[in-house]
Amino acid sequence: MPVATLPDVTRSHVVRGDEQDDRGWIRESPLCPLLAQHHIAHVGVLEAREPFGISRPDQSGTFMLACFGGSGLVRADGQWKKVSAGNACLLPPFVTNAMKATGSEPWRICWVRYRESRESNPVVSAASPVLGTYDPMPLLHAIQGLHAEMKGSATPAVQHLWTELIQSYVLRFAQPHQADSRLWKLWESVQKSLDHQWTLEELASRACVCKEHLRRLCRSELGRSPMQHVTFLRMQHARHLLATTDEKVESITREIGYTNPHTFSNTFKKWIGWRPSEHRR
Repeated sequence: MPVATLPDVTRSHVVRGDEQDDRGWIRESPLCPLLAQHHIAHVGVLEAREPFGISRPDQSGTFMLACFGGSGLVRADGQWKKVSAGNACLLPPFVTNAMKATGSEPWRICWVRYRESRESNPVVSAASPVLGTYDPMPLLHAIQGLHAEMKGSATPAVQHLWTELIQSYVLRFAQPHQADSRLWKLWESVQKSLDHQWTLEELASRACVCKEHLRRLCRSELGRSPMQHVTFLRMQHARHLLATTDEKVESITREIGYTNPHTFSNTFKKWIGWRPSEHRR
């Protein structure tokens, strides 16, 4: 269950895609079933100050957050990352993550929260960034437009337009078709051979760039270093295998390129939030 600190100064506007979530802060928000067609659980706009914070031990869907004012911290990839105005953060499903407001200015964000099964293909792909630059205003206005429509006429045709815009603005960040083609081709090949002992030198060679340029590209496009992204792909595949197969942990360890189950277990806990055996339970 999420652990939250929601002070009185927190303000939010939310639209739900279904009635599965009955928490107090979301229960009375308007319902737009069209969001569920994209597996969206809810969307919203939030203004919060310290000590606002929320921690999710096993979030059941991708979470997209875009900041249009102030700054805060989001825990992703096992570490805290600063998310300021003009940044967006994309958190994969079924991992432990957290967020909290920091600083003297209110943290202003908009978000889209998905609900995905462990067997489905999430919004997050091999080319998805964890953190990057992003113009939040189109997504913000689309969420505000949908909220206003649901509070007013709630015309189905207009709901459909706002919903499609929201989904498109998320995919623009989550699945960037304009990303450097050298990168997505590289990660396609890495994803097909996660058991290979990848090195930075080999990754750079495959991408036909020098090591430093590859680092810069990855930081800019993905918000991670090249080797961190290899780890991300390995942990996501391990998470999928643990959830959908009966393979032994030792077999999964080898399949994603680790020789020591203890090292794999420690890395999995850092990135996902649980040990592999706990995640399977």
